[in-house]
Amino acid sequence: MKLKGIRVLDLTSFLPGPYLTLALADHGAEVIKVEAPGAGDPGRHIGPQAGDTTVFFRNLNRGKKSVVLDLKGKEGRESLLALCESADVFVESFRPGVMKRLGIDYESVRERNPRIVYCSISAFGQTGPYAGRPAHDIAVEALSGVLGMTLGDDNQPAMPGVPVADLLAGLQGLSGVLMALLAREKTGNGDFIDIGMHDAMLAGCLNILGPAIAQGVQPVAKHQRTTGGGALYRIYRTADDRHICLAGQEPKFVEALLDYLGRPDLCELCLRGPGPQQQPVIEFLTDTFAAMTADQWDACLAKLDVCYAVLKTLPEALEDENALARGMVLKDAEGHTHVGPPIRFANEPAKPDFRVAALGEHSAAYVPRSSVARCRQA
Repeated sequence: MKLKGIRVLDLTSFLPGPYLTLALADHGAEVIKVEAPGAGDPGRHIGPQAGDTTVFFRNLNRGKKSVVLDLKGKEGRESLLALCESADVFVESFRPGVMKRLGIDYESVRERNPRIVYCSISAFGQTGPYAGRPAHDIAVEALSGVLGMTLGDDNQPAMPGVPVADLLAGLQGLSGVLMALLAREKTGNGDFIDIGMHDAMLAGCLNILGPAIAQGVQPVAKHQRTTGGGALYRIYRTADDRHICLAGQEPKFVEALLDYLGRPDLCELCLRGPGPQQQPVIEFLTDTFAAMTADQWDACLAKLDVCYAVLKTLPEALEDENALARGMVLKDAEGHTHVGPPIRFANEPAKPDFRVAALGEHSAAYVPRSSVARCRQA
């Protein structure tokens, strides 16, 4: 596998950091998850449990080793620094300043191992006026302006279904780590990577920032191309109280659908771009889709060259034929469901290890016995 021989120290919890290191583990890296004595990663206790672990924790931490260290004690910190000497990557998600106070910040670690790639993930990055401010995904989405573009039918901000800031930060961190490892092959030196969730969210807004940048005004979400202003990029209720999502606004898709529905006269309104002029098309499609069930529309639309999908529940999504064919839904030996690795290489593909380590299971293999004993007592 691509990352065989790479050792990663994972001092992260919840979602952004574990999402980053999961990708490394799936592609062969040895990921050593360093957890606090007692409860360990909070993800071990979030959501429903299936087997010995929660689904949340299993999804994000399969294939990783678990070492328990008390980083508040000198012995635990020294054990971690000793591990750093043989590590290639160090990922942490503590609030800025914590690692410095503990003596395991980048400068301290680099003294032990100048080749190490050290990635810090936090809500607002290591510098700036918000650096010490705590926040989780939804607060970052709010500050980045994304939540203000995620509106319900009442024109009020709606709770997002997926923690986009967490995931984007994890992906940006993964990109940074891999770039730094590539650069290390040339220079022999590691690097420090400062990932802010807020930064990642702003970088994810490039397609919706036009009015804000060009005119200094807040875009009207319901008039914008991908947030409701396009009749062929919207969600429509069907007769059985399910939904059809239209997702393609290019002229060929507009013409294919409206010609099929007997209203080619409405094409011109769509081809003028998103905005209020498409309201007659939206009203027509609202009434039209309400006349048949989702399955009936699925059968009709499948024959046309249009972008669409039937809105599925999560259990339905896990049974989707394309997801199954692509290996995105996998089962382990105990029958537990896993989401497969989305990065697909022709050579050296991912081989996820479905085992989930018990808290501290690998402590004895990686740290001195005295440190293990102290952590067990704690």
